[in-house]
Order: sequence, then C-alpha cells, then structure tokens
Amino acid sequence: MASFSLESIYNWYRNLVANPKYRWWVIGGTMLYLLSPIDIAPDFLPFIGQIDDAVVITLLATEMAQLLKDRAAKVKQQKAEKATAAANAVVDAEVVEVK
Repeated sequence: MASFSLESIYNWYRNLVANPKYRWWVIGGTMLYLLSPIDIAPDFLPFIGQIDDAVVITLLATEMAQLLKDRAAKVKQQKAEKATAAANAVVDAEVVEVK
C-alpha cells in the first residue's frame, strides 16, 4: 500500500516544476486550478475555501523563486567563467625594437 503524505505531493510538484519538459504545463495547470471554480475546498466556504488556494499559490511562488535563484546563480557563474577565461588568455605579441 502506498503511503500518502503532503510531503510526497510537495516533492512530486517540485520535481515537475524543476523538469524543463513539464515546467510550463505545471505552471499553466496551477494557474488554471487557481482560476477554476472547481477546488478541493470550494471558495464559497469562509476561510476554508481560501486555504487550498493560498497553499497552491505559496507552493508555486516558492518553486518559481527557487528556479529564478538557481538561474541567476548559473548566469553569474557563466559570467565569472568567461571573465576568468579572458583574464587567462594568452596574447601573442611580436616585439620590435624602435630606434
């Protein structure tokens, strides 16, 4: 029997968002869920109806922030590697004596 936990759902969602093949499908599905009147907890129930939407928004925002943070770190690393390569480049020069 498979165990069901919120942590397993969270990990599943994170892995899908991290996968470039499914990322935009998951983001689109999440946005569709947020805009849809069909929810796990209907929105017409005071407080309880908004909890699932708040959790989904928080989950999406957290994962998108992590993706942007990882992307910024990758770009920074690439720029540092280019700067290091440029600094270590060997320049051939001919020396000519001028009288």
